[in-house]
Amino acid sequence: MKRYLNSEQETEQFGAELWAQLPEKCLIFLHGQLGAGKTTLVRGFLRAAGFSGAVKSPTYTLAEEYLIHDQKIVHFDLYRLTDPEELEWIGIRDYFDQNCICFIEWPDQGQGFLPEPDRVITLSNEGLGRLLTMELLN
Repeated sequence: MKRYLNSEQETEQFGAELWAQLPEKCLIFLHGQLGAGKTTLVRGFLRAAGFSGAVKSPTYTLAEEYLIHDQKIVHFDLYRLTDPEELEWIGIRDYFDQNCICFIEWPDQGQGFLPEPDRVITLSNEGLGRLLTMELLN
């Protein structure tokens, strides 16, 4: 599936549409350059789920957890990960055993420690907007 997104609002809207589509246990890899809109997409998802607080990229904390109406959503950002083995130290496998939705930015940084995703979303700059590509794997 491919979609052209003209603005930040359209990126958030796509995230909101995902809220209605994803099962309560799902792993989504997010690919794209810095500033491509990965966190914006997650923000749209969280807003549609009912979260009204600030949504920031977990670049320094590696993970941000949200519990919304008994649904756990975890947003990972592995950009600053220096060694994929660090994921074991934070107990990342425990998240995958839970009934939760996990978004992972920069999943290549965790290669060898991450399971296969259910969806892969890639955002790439194209013209004044972004081209979003989504693959369903499971």
